[in-house]
Amino acid sequence: MDIFQLLKIFSIIKIILFNFLIRYGKSEINPVVIVTWDYPNATQKAWKTLYAEKRSALDAIEESCTLCEQMQCRGTVGFGGNPDENGETTLDALIMDGVTMDVGAVGGLRNIKDAISVARKVMENTKHSLIGGELAADFASQIGFKKETLQTQKSRDIWQKWKNNNCQPNFWENVSPNPSLSCGPYKSSNQASSKVKRDTSLVDENNHDTIGVVALDVQGRIAAGVSTNGQKYKIPGRIGDSAVTGAGAYADGEVGAAAATGDGDIIMRFLPSYLSVELMRLGVAPTAATETAVRRMVKYYPKFRGAVIALNKAGEYGAACHGLDSFPHYIANVNTGEAKEFKVPCLLTKKD
Repeated sequence: MDIFQLLKIFSIIKIILFNFLIRYGKSEINPVVIVTWDYPNATQKAWKTLYAEKRSALDAIEESCTLCEQMQCRGTVGFGGNPDENGETTLDALIMDGVTMDVGAVGGLRNIKDAISVARKVMENTKHSLIGGELAADFASQIGFKKETLQTQKSRDIWQKWKNNNCQPNFWENVSPNPSLSCGPYKSSNQASSKVKRDTSLVDENNHDTIGVVALDVQGRIAAGVSTNGQKYKIPGRIGDSAVTGAGAYADGEVGAAAATGDGDIIMRFLPSYLSVELMRLGVAPTAATETAVRRMVKYYPKFRGAVIALNKAGEYGAACHGLDSFPHYIANVNTGEAKEFKVPCLLTKKD
């Protein structure tokens, strides 16, 4: 038996022992929250909810994402940011309870600002997991949320500048007229798919698609959540990974939680949040789990830009990224005392 097998066995025993101590009240839980990107205010809000107010991990997720929605974090979360091809801002969000394994999500939510809170209502007040589009707005309105425009002058100006630039960049391919030169309307063409074009990412520092939050509360409960207004200039109707369980986020109360951020159209094809949690179930440390999840995507999409964060039941955490110089994220626990920024260097693409 080699050292890696021994470490794996040790990690599994540690998780089993930790769960046993929690169940029989013999262990004091130190809460932890991790938030993607440089959102210190959102992290501090979650930390206050967990530590000072002793509220649940679910509450911390909702409070954190709600604050980012209200602050319009970087224009990639909440109203008034990242317009689609029609100039409209729509929202995706997901929240998952690791104790019950219940999920609530909204995709392409229109004219409702409170995406994460609507997602929680889907989880708590319906037997569904995902509601989308205009009908999701009707559901939200019925249950008490206010319908109002998600467009602002800033988002209109962003859209108009894009429109004046021949709608560049956009997400069309294998259509005519040439989408790199024209705004369309487009028709499908018989042109073969180009590998180079297929692997071109439009994600950058200001178009990274999400705030992701994972949390462990004082009672040992795990939860995860995400919120976003999606990718800038997306084709109307596009829904990203933030509405997909196991892609944007995943939580299992017996193991831990993870959340992903970046190119959502790639992320949803590999379920990196689910994969990270399953690897931790097998005893893999959070950092190694996220690295494996990221490398799985990079294997097929070498230009992938994004990151994954993970937290296990013992309060250990990790993160991995690709396509950037480094990945900033915020962590708050009893050791940091408040929201503190951490950065991890991104993985390098392995050469053939």
